[in-house]
Amino acid sequence: MDKPSVFVTRRWPEIAEKELKKYFNVTLNHGDKALSNRELKDAFYNHDALAPTVSDTIDENIIKSGKSGKGKIISNYGVGFSHIDLEACQKYKIKVTNTPNVLTDATADLTILLMLMVSRRSKEGEYQINNNLWPGWSPTHLLGSELTNKTLGILGLGRIGQAVAKRAYFGFNMKIKFFNRTKKNINFSFKAEQVDNIYDLCKSSDFLTIHCPGGNKNKHLIDQDVLDAMKKTAFLINTARGDIICENSLFEALKNNSIAGAGLDVFENEPEINPKFLKAQNLTMLPHLGSATKETRNAMGLKVIDNLRKFFDTGDVIDPVPLVK
Repeated sequence: MDKPSVFVTRRWPEIAEKELKKYFNVTLNHGDKALSNRELKDAFYNHDALAPTVSDTIDENIIKSGKSGKGKIISNYGVGFSHIDLEACQKYKIKVTNTPNVLTDATADLTILLMLMVSRRSKEGEYQINNNLWPGWSPTHLLGSELTNKTLGILGLGRIGQAVAKRAYFGFNMKIKFFNRTKKNINFSFKAEQVDNIYDLCKSSDFLTIHCPGGNKNKHLIDQDVLDAMKKTAFLINTARGDIICENSLFEALKNNSIAGAGLDVFENEPEINPKFLKAQNLTMLPHLGSATKETRNAMGLKVIDNLRKFFDTGDVIDPVPLVK
């Protein structure tokens, strides 16, 4: 019996690719560049499974093409799925999976990194070093802000939000507050206060970090009104999805010093960066590195493999993405 066929839209780490080839007939994107809609349609039409990433927009045309051909399942390499049209998957009865749990620690680590980078003005310091502009040590040179004993507001207390809370509390003795649209009953080993709305979270937080899903109701959730509710001394951190923030509003807040600064790992139109952001001195940016460790990226690939193996063996999956009802 022939192995099921899988199309991988972007290159994986070598260990994960080798493991995938043990169980499936694999087609790789050897150029490792973002594919066109036409290429993705052809890929899903001609393969039993599509393994996309956040850099691929999987719309109804692609899903319909797969359904009319060999396509049976979309196994996403990543935990977020706002780039996949779930209504179309429901309509054409295409299963969707993702890779939860395995990227929690790496993303939480990077969140803390961005908090430190922007609050301690590392971008400005590195610029001075690289351009031979450092005037030497002085008591008032590039004064930043500490994390210790500050209040951390967490928007979305899922796995990553909880991991950030633990690092912030035990590492920096930060006070933890959070907001979820649905009430969360978390048995922390430390105190964490759940507030009633996003504005209360903003008003009381020295750092506001985003860990909710993107798309749908959360698109531009961080708008001018939310930014206006933040302290002028506060920092905004986003390692979730770029479309959660209205980027033009954020730039205005940074330009006017309505907030102290921001640290971003994700952007609304990746890989394009809002050109206004390049002018902001109080903004630290990274190129979507949240899960970018060897350990995590291999584990993500193994998660995809486990889901695909179970699907083709039993018709069920381990990590189903809930489809639209």
